[in-house]
Amino acid sequence: MSFAVALLAASTLALSPVGLSPAGDAHKDGADVSAVFADPTGDVLRAVTFDGDAIPPGARVTVTERTGRDGTRIHLRLYGVDPDRTFGAHVHTNPCGTRPEDSGAHYQQVKDPEQPSTDPAYANPRNEVWLDLTTDRRGDGASSTSVAWRFRPGEARSVVIHEHATDTAPGRAGTAGARLACVNVPFA
Repeated sequence: MSFAVALLAASTLALSPVGLSPAGDAHKDGADVSAVFADPTGDVLRAVTFDGDAIPPGARVTVTERTGRDGTRIHLRLYGVDPDRTFGAHVHTNPCGTRPEDSGAHYQQVKDPEQPSTDPAYANPRNEVWLDLTTDRRGDGASSTSVAWRFRPGEARSVVIHEHATDTAPGRAGTAGARLACVNVPFA
């Protein structure tokens, strides 16, 4: 690789809004996103943190989606977040913004007519994408799940990291506390 090409590649990466990858890649069979969490600003970010203690700026995230005839598989990895902690994580309907609520509701394959949805008939890991994970002593953790369906185009736009594990009790199903961070994902 010539010096000029290497310099151009390095400057493109450095100009990326989060420093790891451009906007993320959408594939006909899924999406791949690698990003670095940053503080919220007036600009839409690839990955934003709302709680710098739990998800510090500079922590990293990857999200991979693969689709096939049998449905969709999603994989989430966090690096450098609060160690030895369980986080809830879900796919949300809107992109991340500068406020935690900008990401909208959980994506549901069959939409609950009553929102916010806390009915276990709708708020469950078969109808939503739940990616709860527990980090190790370094603050790294991973989670994967598969669902028997594909996202409706344009209706799944982000993954939100929540304060604690997802509740399953009636009247609280699907809740996982405060929205700590968000990553935009171009789900297929």
